[in-house]
Amino acid sequence: MSEIEDLHSRIMAAMDRVARGVDGLDSGGGAEVDALKQALEDEKTANAQLNERVRALGERQEQALAGMEAKAAAADERLKAFDLELQRLRRANAQLTEACEALRTANAEGVGEPHLINQAMMAELDGLRAARAAEASEVDEIIAKLTPLLQGAPAEQEEAQ
Repeated sequence: MSEIEDLHSRIMAAMDRVARGVDGLDSGGGAEVDALKQALEDEKTANAQLNERVRALGERQEQALAGMEAKAAAADERLKAFDLELQRLRRANAQLTEACEALRTANAEGVGEPHLINQAMMAELDGLRAARAAEASEVDEIIAKLTPLLQGAPAEQEEAQ
């Protein structure tokens, strides 16, 4: 019977050791598991924040691109208008040159023809109108370039103060 009691003691000691080991795993592993869970939550939060930043940057990039495309389209329209005015100016100057040449020829022949004088004056007026329109188009382009700079200047001055 002493052998049975001896085996019983050994089994009970082994069970105690197993119980202490399990308790140790539960207490030590629990803290470790909690720390890992917290780290996982922190990483999920950081990942969500990064995804939000990427989304915001993407939206900002799309808005900036749309703004640049709008500015490019507006600049293209102004350039086309300026080109039309320049072509009109060239035509008016060509007419003025022809009228002046005809007037010089008539004057050299000693014939003062009123319709040539009128034609030269009309060509000169057309040339002046075309030059004014080209200058107005150029001024519009300059204003279009300066406006964003001037609108940003008061905000920059307020920030500096």
